[in-house]
Amino acid sequence: MSEAEAMDHAETVVRRSGSSFFWAMRMLPEEKRRAMFAVYAFCREVDDIADEPGEEAGKRFRLAQWRGEIERLYGGQPRFPVAVALARAVARFDLSKSDFRAVIDGMEMDAADTLRIDDMDMLNLYCDRVACAVGRLSNRVFGIDGETAERLAFSLGQALQLTNILRDLREDAERDRLYLPIDVLRAHGIDHTEPNAVLAHGAVGGVCELLAGVARNRFDEAAAMLAECDRRKVRPAVMMKEVYSRVLHRLSDRGWQPVGGRVRLSPLSKLWIVLRHGVI
Repeated sequence: MSEAEAMDHAETVVRRSGSSFFWAMRMLPEEKRRAMFAVYAFCREVDDIADEPGEEAGKRFRLAQWRGEIERLYGGQPRFPVAVALARAVARFDLSKSDFRAVIDGMEMDAADTLRIDDMDMLNLYCDRVACAVGRLSNRVFGIDGETAERLAFSLGQALQLTNILRDLREDAERDRLYLPIDVLRAHGIDHTEPNAVLAHGAVGGVCELLAGVARNRFDEAAAMLAECDRRKVRPAVMMKEVYSRVLHRLSDRGWQPVGGRVRLSPLSKLWIVLRHGVI
């Protein structure tokens, strides 16, 4: 597959994902836009492997194939269409192999038939793999370097992933996934580890609010760092922060008991964010 065909394939993956941030990425300069499409398409492909129905062994096999493909990518011989699309971005923006491998590590955690998070250290590791690593890749494309890039990836990545966890509690429980750390549950008097039993417990609201407080602090840290960056470079990151911080606010306003389904922003709200932070 030619590079042009691979890039078209990556953009198609992004379009089909229905991501709220497609238009944010579209507003980047061409070279950065192509790179972000390729990075997002990679994340989408490995995430779909972890989330789709199927046996754990089959998912792990396919993720192992991607692990091998990352090695081929950095050896100059990519085969998968998305990896071919990534080759130029890796060379142009010096993207780190370790971050791609971290994302795959995170997807392997999600691929398990049953998932439990033992403690906050394990939750931090999970967030680093599935969100902060993506932030580190994105910041390289945006042109943010050094300590600021690391700190921004950490703060915004944690904020986004904790919001995802709190938003998807009910859906994850149906798939035998529980991302609320067991040590925090026990500290709140919850001895259950079966997801639906945890969500039905009267003290679960305190656990959720604790994690929401961490997420709010991380959003505040990210906002302060983004304010110091060149606005033109970080528009997609600003838009992600705006969308997810509003989702977290709505979740907190709704309350945690009983734990409800997903909270979504209306298309009009998303359009306003695009116009306010993506164009103006």
